[in-house]
Amino acid sequence: MDRSVDRPMDRPMNRRMDLSAELSEFLRSRRARLKPEDVGLPDFGRHRRVPGLRREELAQLAGVSVAYYTRLEQGNGRNVSMEVLDSIARALRLTDSERAHLTHLAKPTAKKKQHRAAITRPQLVRPGLQHLLDSMDAVPAVLVGRRLDILAWNRMARALLGDFTAMAPEERNMARLVFLGPNARDLYLEWEAKATEVVSVLRLYAGCYPDDPALLALVGELSVKSEEFRSLWAAHTVADKGHGTKRLRHPLVGEMTLSYESLKVAGADPDLVLVTYQAEPGTASADALRLLAQWGVEEPVR
Repeated sequence: MDRSVDRPMDRPMNRRMDLSAELSEFLRSRRARLKPEDVGLPDFGRHRRVPGLRREELAQLAGVSVAYYTRLEQGNGRNVSMEVLDSIARALRLTDSERAHLTHLAKPTAKKKQHRAAITRPQLVRPGLQHLLDSMDAVPAVLVGRRLDILAWNRMARALLGDFTAMAPEERNMARLVFLGPNARDLYLEWEAKATEVVSVLRLYAGCYPDDPALLALVGELSVKSEEFRSLWAAHTVADKGHGTKRLRHPLVGEMTLSYESLKVAGADPDLVLVTYQAEPGTASADALRLLAQWGVEEPVR
């Protein structure tokens, strides 16, 4: 089953992300969020003219010259070693996802051929994966691909998150649903947190696939149509899909607190992720999820 789609572009866009500019802005944004006291440096208060750490302070923490770090922050990552990147990542206190993003931006040629092949290859959902989804009768589950495309789902996911079958293929995208969908702000009680999560995952993908035209078109569309997306995109937050909790307000069964897990799917495509939702046993949320499971949703025609 192939539900990959081309996305219309709302404005002219470059065919490739400017990695030099992305590297520069990412390093600036990570440096600005650190306070001197966070890293054991004295804070001179009002005498500091820049937010966060100064370049020379960051260079000292990373054990590199100020000139070297300045060139890197200006987007010149040519010939930078992994040892230097690791030192800068430690000094900036980057998460694992942020560290990976920094590497993708500074050394984009590491997997260039592999990435080019990936973005030109349609993402296919094996019948076995769809059978697995359908067998999870009480667990909402979706299969998410590159660009946060929703490639497959089961009956419970359709009942919980929305009628994907009734949507046009290009609408089956989590970022588009969160920022442009008519019901997202009602469904997600903590919409701002969900929106930040979505943008952070897209940022990570963009670093991996800077020449993916469909991803660039999606970012362009959302930037044009959503002021919130533009603001969050400019913050350069980066994160991978993981696990946690979501507070939802369903129009039929009310409020629920559900935990979610993101599981990488083994196989040739590294960008397929199975996302499941479940409630803690014995809670009102578990009762609501059972009620939703009993609600007569007809199986979508695929």
